[in-house]
Amino acid sequence: MTLASNGQTAIIRTERGLTIAGTRITLYDVMDYVTAQYPAKFIRSLFDLTEEQINAALSYIESHRAEVEAEYQVVLREAEELRQYYEEQNRERVARIATLPPPPGLEAAWEKLQVSKAQHQPQS
Repeated sequence: MTLASNGQTAIIRTERGLTIAGTRITLYDVMDYVTAQYPAKFIRSLFDLTEEQINAALSYIESHRAEVEAEYQVVLREAEELRQYYEEQNRERVARIATLPPPPGLEAAWEKLQVSKAQHQPQS
C-alpha cells in the first residue's frame, strides 16, 4: 500500500485516506489536478511538494490506478453530498443576506458587484 523512496515511506494511509507522507495532502487532492491534466510541475508548486513527493504521488496513482480511482470517486460523491446538504441548510440564510442593504460607505462598490454578478449569471 505504500511506495518507498530512499528507505522512507512516501504514501501512507491516514484517517483522511491515502496521503503523501509528511503532509496533509491526500492523493485525492492531487487527483483533482491529474484528472484535469495539469502538469506535474504545476501540481508540485501548487501543493509546495518536493520533486520526490510529487513523483511518489504520481507513481503511486499510476501503479494503483484502480484502487485510487475508486476511492477518489467515493471522495467526490461524499463532497457533493456535503455541498448539497450545506446548500440546503443555508438556502434561507443566503436569501436573507442577499436582501440586506449595502454596508454604509460601500454603496458604489456594492452596485459594481451587483452589476458584475448579473453579467455572470447563466442565461435561462
